[in-house]
Amino acid sequence: MTSESDYFLRQTRRQLLTSGGTGVGLAALHSLLAKNGYSAESDSRSSSGQTGGLPGLPHFTPKAKNVIYLFQNGGPTHVDLFDYKPRLRELHGQPIPDSFVGGKRFSTMTGNASGKLMLANVEPFHRRGESGATVSDFLPYTAAIADKLCFVKSMHTDAVNHAPAISFLLSGSQIPGRPTMGAWLTYGLGSETQNLPSFVVMTSVSKGTSCGQIFYDFYWGNGFLPSRYQGVKFRSGGDPVLYLSNPRGISREMRRDWLDSISRINSLKSDSHRDPEIETRIRQYEMAYRMQSSVPELTDLSGETKATLDLYGPQVLEKGTFANHCLLARRLVERGTRFVQVMHAGWDQHNSLTTELYTQCRDTDQPSAALVQDLAQRGLLEDTLVIWGGEFGRTPFLQGDITNQPRWGRDHHPYAFSVWMAGGGTKPGLTYGESDELGMNVAQDPVHVHDLQATILHLLGIDHKQLTYRFQGREFRLTDVHGEVVHALES
Repeated sequence: MTSESDYFLRQTRRQLLTSGGTGVGLAALHSLLAKNGYSAESDSRSSSGQTGGLPGLPHFTPKAKNVIYLFQNGGPTHVDLFDYKPRLRELHGQPIPDSFVGGKRFSTMTGNASGKLMLANVEPFHRRGESGATVSDFLPYTAAIADKLCFVKSMHTDAVNHAPAISFLLSGSQIPGRPTMGAWLTYGLGSETQNLPSFVVMTSVSKGTSCGQIFYDFYWGNGFLPSRYQGVKFRSGGDPVLYLSNPRGISREMRRDWLDSISRINSLKSDSHRDPEIETRIRQYEMAYRMQSSVPELTDLSGETKATLDLYGPQVLEKGTFANHCLLARRLVERGTRFVQVMHAGWDQHNSLTTELYTQCRDTDQPSAALVQDLAQRGLLEDTLVIWGGEFGRTPFLQGDITNQPRWGRDHHPYAFSVWMAGGGTKPGLTYGESDELGMNVAQDPVHVHDLQATILHLLGIDHKQLTYRFQGREFRLTDVHGEVVHALES
C-alpha cells in the first residue's frame, strides 16, 4: 500500500471535506513531491556526503561544485574597466552617430540618446599578462591576475533598470517571484554541509557612496520552490544570523530539549498534512541549532595567517565590507556551502565617474583578485566557479555636462557589457566576444543572460533544459525557454 493511500484511508469524512477546500490536488501531492525531489528518499545522504538533491543529478560529470558570485549591483562601466575602445577617445565630446542608437530603449534619465556626447575612458587601459586582456588602471589587482580570468565582453540583457535587470540575471525573469540561481542549484544538487546553509548571501556598499541600491530579498528568493531553498542572508553587525545566541538564562541543553519537543509536534502535523513547508520549518530549526556552533567558527578569522589577511586588503577584518565577505566566501565553500552570493552596491555612476568610481574600485578590486588567488593556492579554484559582474554596463556616451568633469557620468546600458569568471572549468586567459567600436552593441559572439545561466549550470553538471519544476500547470526552469551553453568558455 502506498503512503498516500494509507493517509487517505486514515482520514475521517470531516477531514476529507476540509482538505477538499484546498483543492483536490492533495491526492496527487505525494507523487508530485517525489517527482520534484521532496520525497523522503531525496533527503537521504549519499555516499559522497551530499544530502538532498534530485535523483539523476548531476546529469554529467561537473567541472565545478560550488559557486561564488561577486555581484556588482549598479552596472559597472565596461568601457572604463574592461572593454577598451580607442574610438571613444577619438570621438570624445562629439555627438554619438544616430546609427548606433536608433530605436534603442534607454532609461528615462537618457530618454532619446540622439545627440548625446561621447565620453572617453577615464583611466588608461593596458594589455595584461600573456593573454593580453585589456584591463583599466582602475583595477590594478584584477589586471595582475588577468591570465587566470575568463572575460566575456559580449554580454547583453533585456532590462534597462536595476531591480528588473538583477532579478533577470539571477532568476531568469524581470518580474520577482521566480527561484534564484542559488535556490535552483541547492534544489537540484542538494547540500554538501549539514552545519551551514547551502545558499548564503552577504551584502555591502562602499562608505560614502551616493549611488547605492536597495538589496531586495527576492534577489536570493526561493520563488515557488519550498522556502528551505531560499538564500540565508548574513548580517554585517552582531550575530551574522538572527537569534543564533540563546537568550539570557537559556542553556544549549534547554534549547535542544525545546527543539526536540517542537520537532515531534511538527512531525505529527507533517504526517497528517503532507505540507513540505512543515518539513522546511523542522529543518530550519535544526540548522539554526547547528549554526550556533558552525557560524561563530566560520566568522572567527583569528586562525587566518597574516599573509592571507594582507592579501585581501586593509578592510578584511572590518565586518560588513566586501573584503571581509570575500574571505568569508572562501571559508564557506571550504566548508561545503554550495552557492555564495556576495553583493556589493554602488556601481551606479550617473554623475560620479571621476570621483566615486575610484572608491568603488578600491574597495572591490583587491578582495576580488585575492579571492581567486586564495582559492588557487588552496586547490579550491578548480572546483569553485567565481563570477564577477553586474546587471548591465554603462553607456559610452556622457550623462551630464561635458564641461563639468567632476560630475561626469554614464547611464544604464543593456546592449553590451562585460563579466569575468575564474576556476570551475572556465578557460583562463580567454577573452570571448566583442562589442562594436564604441562599446555600444555586441559585434561578435553574443552572450545573452540566459546563455550565461545555461553555461553556469552546465559547468556544475546540469542540463539547464532538464532542471525544471512544475508550478501552476507548466514546467519552469532558470533559463525560461531560452539559453544556449557557451562551450567556448570551458577549459
